Amino acid sequence: MTNNMSERDNFGSKLGVILATAGSAVGLGNVWRFPYMAGENGGAVFIMIYVMCVILLGIPCMISEFIVGRHGHANTARAYRQLAGGTPWALIGYMGVLTGFLITGYYAVVSGWCLQYVWASLIGHLQGDPEYFRTYFTEMSSDPVKPVLWTVIILVMTYLIIEHGVRNGIERASKLLMPTLFILLLIIVGASCMLPGAEKGIEFLFKPDYSKITGNVFLGALGQSFYSLSIAMGCLCTYASYFSKYTNLTKSASQIAVIDCLVAILAGLMIFPAAFSVGVNPDSGPSLIFITLPNVFQQAFASFPVVGYCISLLFFVLLSLAALTSLMSLHEVSTAFIQEELHTTRKRAALWVTILTSIIGAFCSLSLGAVDGLTVFGRSLFDLFDFITGQIFLPIVGFLTCIFIGWVVPHKVVRDEFTNWGELRGSLFHSYLFLVKYICPLAILIIFLHQLGLLHD
Repeated sequence: MTNNMSERDNFGSKLGVILATAGSAVGLGNVWRFPYMAGENGGAVFIMIYVMCVILLGIPCMISEFIVGRHGHANTARAYRQLAGGTPWALIGYMGVLTGFLITGYYAVVSGWCLQYVWASLIGHLQGDPEYFRTYFTEMSSDPVKPVLWTVIILVMTYLIIEHGVRNGIERASKLLMPTLFILLLIIVGASCMLPGAEKGIEFLFKPDYSKITGNVFLGALGQSFYSLSIAMGCLCTYASYFSKYTNLTKSASQIAVIDCLVAILAGLMIFPAAFSVGVNPDSGPSLIFITLPNVFQQAFASFPVVGYCISLLFFVLLSLAALTSLMSLHEVSTAFIQEELHTTRKRAALWVTILTSIIGAFCSLSLGAVDGLTVFGRSLFDLFDFITGQIFLPIVGFLTCIFIGWVVPHKVVRDEFTNWGELRGSLFHSYLFLVKYICPLAILIIFLHQLGLLHD
């Protein structure tokens, strides 16, 4: 271990470790992306394959980032640099920080949309026919002021948490936000599952139709497991740098994976029973949340408009909380980097990250229609950032991390971290090492080639 263990803030409890790190993983990837991916890829069979991918790919990759972060006990770039010993492998850490920084900018735009929908629900603007919701989203997302304003607001909310540090900021907020998120999720799931015809949506999620299994379903599940667990964004590595030397990395990764899968499945139970109840197809795609679902909730609870109003409001509050927990971890990646590399205060580092990501977010938002010319290679800045980070940087950082831990870092160092320096049995160490050396890099390479269109079903 490095000698600055006592000088750096740590999480104060095991619960804080789990809730904060789970909050990093549980975000719009679970509540937004997972349901529409499941809807497009056969429901139950997609869930089965997804859970398998989380176990075989997600958990080993999480443990690898935990090992780097806790061993370095520093920001992601420095943690990799310490393990790399002056070799080019140190660049993985810098690439992870850059990835997290860029994602913060455009992710805040989508997070801002969630806040806008909370406000619209409160003032009664989310009422109308299906075409109204489509028009509302188009006009809102291309407005030159509203989405930029909400982007800045949610980044300022994130700043106010981050500036208070790990225990008094991130951990305290996670202990409040994560239970609230679960309670809201369970309330909406209960209301959705009691609707007439809801059993069709439940069946869609839990009764597998094996004829729908294709290569693309496997690849979609692989990619989703990678995306929803916040792997290769620097988040897990940064949070692990605040773990104590007694934290059981394997147990923590497994618990976070269980929470991640549970939230994703509950998100499906929240959405699909209501969708099937009113005859909406489960494969509505990325528009599911902002265009399809407001109409679904309105129709599903037409006999009880007040209930429909409350469910719609709670749903977008839930989305905003999920977005905020992920933004906290993304913001912390860059804040820790600036604070430690530039030797400045946490407040000043967090402020700089907030300002810079607000600028990125503003340009990404304006590129969606408010300002002409904000395009590169035919893509809006928003789509460009999404493509570069999601389809290029994430798989590259994840692939290189697996190769680094599996083939470059001395196995004794990896084993010491894995077993807490011999305090734990480590009976799964060789299985973990095999997955990291062979299975995970191959799976990530397949995802990468598929996303670039170089590998087809």
